[in-house]
Amino acid sequence: MANKTAFATVNPYNGETVAEFPSIEGVEVDRLIERADRAFAEWRSKDVKVRAAAVGRAAALMRDRRERLARLLTLEMGKLIGEARGEVDLAASILQYYADHGPGFAAPESLDVEEGEAYLVHEPLGVLLGVMPWNFPLYQVVRFAGPNLVLGNTILLKHAGNCPQSALALEELFRDAGLDEGVYTNLFVGHEEVARIIDSPHVKGASLTGSERAGAALAESAGRNMKKSLLELGGSDPFIVLDAENLERTVGAAVAGRLGNTGQSCVASKRFIVLDEIHDRFVAGMKERFARLRPGDPADEETTFGPLSSEKAAADLAEQVKETVGQGAHVVTGGNRIDHPGAFVEPTILTGVTPGMRAYAEELFGPVAVVYRVADEDEAVALANDSDFGLGGSVFCADLERAKRVAERVETGMVWINHPTGTQADLPFGGIKRSGYGRELSHLGMREFVNQKLVRVLPNDAELRGIAG
Repeated sequence: MANKTAFATVNPYNGETVAEFPSIEGVEVDRLIERADRAFAEWRSKDVKVRAAAVGRAAALMRDRRERLARLLTLEMGKLIGEARGEVDLAASILQYYADHGPGFAAPESLDVEEGEAYLVHEPLGVLLGVMPWNFPLYQVVRFAGPNLVLGNTILLKHAGNCPQSALALEELFRDAGLDEGVYTNLFVGHEEVARIIDSPHVKGASLTGSERAGAALAESAGRNMKKSLLELGGSDPFIVLDAENLERTVGAAVAGRLGNTGQSCVASKRFIVLDEIHDRFVAGMKERFARLRPGDPADEETTFGPLSSEKAAADLAEQVKETVGQGAHVVTGGNRIDHPGAFVEPTILTGVTPGMRAYAEELFGPVAVVYRVADEDEAVALANDSDFGLGGSVFCADLERAKRVAERVETGMVWINHPTGTQADLPFGGIKRSGYGRELSHLGMREFVNQKLVRVLPNDAELRGIAG
């Protein structure tokens, strides 16, 4: 049986349970799946410009509701209020991007052939399931939903258990934007329902952003049903520093890349790989900036360091650090829980981390930076690539040709030069290795859950050729 109170808003700043919502299961879920399938037939028949206009209205509503949505993000997962407003802005920009550019991305694509005509028609697949995490409750939903709604797919959305009010606010927003009933549906379902939803013949694909374990389970279900899947999983992004030019800016970028969203981002900078002659100054600069941070209520405009999303997240991270230190790593600063109510862990810098230690191989999902000392760029690249993850990465160097040369050797889906790994609507987002597969955002975001159907046109007196298949 599903946990009937599996979805709850628990303020990570003080541990208070603010609201609870019952989950659904069985025939109630089936009814919503069937409704989404019926809605698909009508939604796909609308002109793409009509669908895009609805997504554009959702973008406008998101901007209008900016403060309300930001406050929900802060309440439910502890995001600093300034960062929460930034997430709302980013999510609205993604919806607007697909409202503006989606019809062009969905247009037929001509192919260059010697005889006759050939083109690709980009057709929606049908009902899609999205399984989304808590760390960016708006952004990670709209980068999946936005392009697929414009394309003509319909969405079933299972959000994380600790951000139910954000999930409901998104469903309300799309409804108020004029989407037909069943085009976008929030599902308060337990993890045990996900495989059963994918098994439904009405569901044509699934996307998950989350843990490796959850991703593997979803991919197994989708593969068994021969359905398309997309995964964006964990990351342990390298941040490679190749010279001391503008070192203050580089250190500032390192701190921003590590501590944005209190370090709870798949593309946060996590492994800082620094040439030997720069290492000590880099670590000292990072430590000094960490010391300026002051923990507090994330809803307070003056707070510079918030809690993690939950007590469990804080306890798990603290245990990773404790065990790594027990294995011989050195703590430059931090390393403990903060003596403060709520899910706080000190901003931490570790050095001396070696293969076999937990922090070497595992993702640290919180405010913990691991700094490595290397002799040259070859050693830097080798260390960057010695990871099961391959999401994003950064290279900092004044010599842009050298930076590009190193970036092209790093085994990740994305590399940013002289900036921490970031995201924006017009750039593709995704990884390789155990960080997942597929791409979201940009024009590629509309090419994942689509039938790229070939239409080949030849005159009726054309020469018949051999058939292969």
